[in-house]
Amino acid sequence: MLDIKWIRENADVLDAALAKRGAEPSSASLIAVDERRRTILQSLQDMQSRRNTASKDIGAAMAQKNNELAEKLKAEVAELKSSMPALEEESRQVEAELNDALSRLPNIPLDDVPVGSDEAGNVVTRVIGAKPTWNHQPREHFEVGEALGLMDFEGAARIAGSRFTILKGQLARLERALGQFMLDLHTQEHGYTEVQPPLLVRDDAMYGTGQLPKFAEDLFRTTDDRWLIPTAEVPLTNIVREQILDGEKLPLRFTALTPSFRSEAGSSGRDTRGMLRQHQFNKVELVSITDAETSVAEHERMTACAEEVLKRLGLHYRVMTLCTGDMGFGARKTYDLEVWLPGQDTYREISSCSVCGDFQARRMNARYRNKEDKGTKFVHSLNGSGVAVGRALIAVIENYLNADGSVSVPDVLLPYMGGLTRIEKAA
Repeated sequence: MLDIKWIRENADVLDAALAKRGAEPSSASLIAVDERRRTILQSLQDMQSRRNTASKDIGAAMAQKNNELAEKLKAEVAELKSSMPALEEESRQVEAELNDALSRLPNIPLDDVPVGSDEAGNVVTRVIGAKPTWNHQPREHFEVGEALGLMDFEGAARIAGSRFTILKGQLARLERALGQFMLDLHTQEHGYTEVQPPLLVRDDAMYGTGQLPKFAEDLFRTTDDRWLIPTAEVPLTNIVREQILDGEKLPLRFTALTPSFRSEAGSSGRDTRGMLRQHQFNKVELVSITDAETSVAEHERMTACAEEVLKRLGLHYRVMTLCTGDMGFGARKTYDLEVWLPGQDTYREISSCSVCGDFQARRMNARYRNKEDKGTKFVHSLNGSGVAVGRALIAVIENYLNADGSVSVPDVLLPYMGGLTRIEKAA
């Protein structure tokens, strides 16, 4: 969430930033609502002050036996008391109107983010490795998985409907190995603390990271008004909500391997075959909580941590800097890692790493204090996939496919596979 005080002082900056993101200018309407709010608050303060003064004057008038003045003052106090509740209710309504409007504003892009209206404006930042070359024909992951008898979409549909998958046997173990490898890498070498967070969260948690109110249709809600997490970013970031942290202990770095649940609203007809776009998928999430001075550097570090997963798996990929029109709601800058999928003959996103500044912290009221400072500051938050496990499985299947239809296990995963070096057709 953006600060209304900052908006009042930087109205042109806000509107210019919104224009870069393809949104309408909002500063004038926001400032108008804020002026109403401030006027009402000032009126309430004036009425409260007058009521207090009049109450004291009643006592003085009675002490002087000036009954006429005392009765006049009592009538004034009574009138103030009767009129204040309506004004207080109006104040609450205007406050809610302002907060709702602010909650729907996207974050302000950093100055170095490329300007563009959609994914066509994204910029290739670097390319790592080379596309594999074989003598045999590449195949898509679902063709390979079904031929091996280890990937079952029809069975999943009978149980849960479309956009679910059943993995079996060696392929299920390979996906588990990928998740364990990522967790071990991030906790043992990259300094992240492993967390097992709740998969169900309350409205406040979804609001804190920016999923609510704007993206409710993308989420799954339970009958007791909780939400299935669309990403572990939600519970991991909310660990610091409503807290004042010791600035000396920043940054905090968390990681978790969890299922993610997404309704895929608006994706009808997209990636209907295979595992690319599912209602349920596993992902290793990275979250950092930093101070204002180090968040940009932490963004580069987090992206490098996610890249290391792909490097050790021996996968060809590229890093994209997202343009203003393709960037997520809460991000100030985002890098997407796009892995090469030979079966599709294209790059597909496998990780997205974003720096959010204090945008989420304001929604969560998460602050920190340095020893030399009297006051507090809002923390800066970052999140990224380290990486999407299901998409990593797809990439391994398509990049390590052998001519006979089997899939070789990448060397880095061998310690997790119990001696298995190749995924072969189920007996």
